[in-house]
This record gives sequence, structure tokens and C-alpha cells, in this order.
Amino acid sequence: MKNLDPTGLKRLHRDWRRKTTQQISLILDSVQTPYNVGTIIRTSAALGVEHLWLVGSTESPNHNKTNKTAMGTQRYIEFTTVDTPTEAISAAKADGYTVVGIELADEAVPLHEVDLSGKICLVVGHEDRGLSKEALALLDGAGYIPQTGKVGSLNVGVAASIAIAEARRQAWARA
Repeated sequence: MKNLDPTGLKRLHRDWRRKTTQQISLILDSVQTPYNVGTIIRTSAALGVEHLWLVGSTESPNHNKTNKTAMGTQRYIEFTTVDTPTEAISAAKADGYTVVGIELADEAVPLHEVDLSGKICLVVGHEDRGLSKEALALLDGAGYIPQTGKVGSLNVGVAASIAIAEARRQAWARA
């Protein structure tokens, strides 16, 4: 086994892009830490997320610390900044997305059991408080990431990355 060279990487990624037809978007509900926003942007660019709605106090993609983590990948993602979760979720639903929150909530089910097919919009929230009550009330569903270790929650950037990858995995498994 050996590492892929640049040409091999391009072929590998091109093959996976051809297998990918599902549309995914994200709503960031007051994700304030620039490094988390940067991580989410970079993962979104890597996994082909089409659109991000930045809600409330979500840090700007142009913040120096966001850019440091995103490594300039903001140029591959479309952004819309809105004031409230209602605006973002309404816009996503108007665009035909099913809106699923990633949250440790009483009615959430394990993420791998959530149907993430079709046009899906994932919603992640504030680093400490999670999704706002306003966002929770408007979701079509909610999933959580099962955790078996001694820590009960994940960094929001990591949780968003896992959720995007799970949506892609489900779509590829159906293809």
C-alpha cells in the first residue's frame, strides 16, 4: 500500500463526486467560536455541502480565526446570514429541504436511524447551549450521535462533521 499521488487523489475524489447526487445544506444556530465555524466550513467544502445559513451570533466566515481553520475553503460554499432560526429554517424548507437538528434532545433518535435521504438540511447549535428553542420547535426531526465514552457531548464542529458524513454515507449506501 502507498499514498495516492495528486493525480490519484483527483481521480478518487472525481469518482465519489459522480456517485453523489444528494443535496445537503447546514444551518449554524449561533455557533460563535471561529474555529468551530472554520471546521464546519472546511468539512462542508470537502463533502459537498451546497449552502450554509449563518444565524444570529454565528461567527463570520471572514474572521481571521475562522479562515485559519477553514484554510480558504469558504470560496467553495454559498452563505446566507440571517437574524433568526425561523428565517433560516423557513428558507431551507422553501428550497425543499427536510430540516434535521443534531441535538441531545428528548425526542431525538440515534443519528444512524434518522432518514437523511433526499434534500437534507442539518442544523447545529451553540457550543454550550445547543440549538435554540426557536429552532427546536421548527425541526422536521432530530438526531443525536451516540456516545459510549466518559464524555457526554462533542465539539460542535466535530458533531457537524460526523452528521454530514453520515448523510453522505446513507446516500452512497442507497446508490
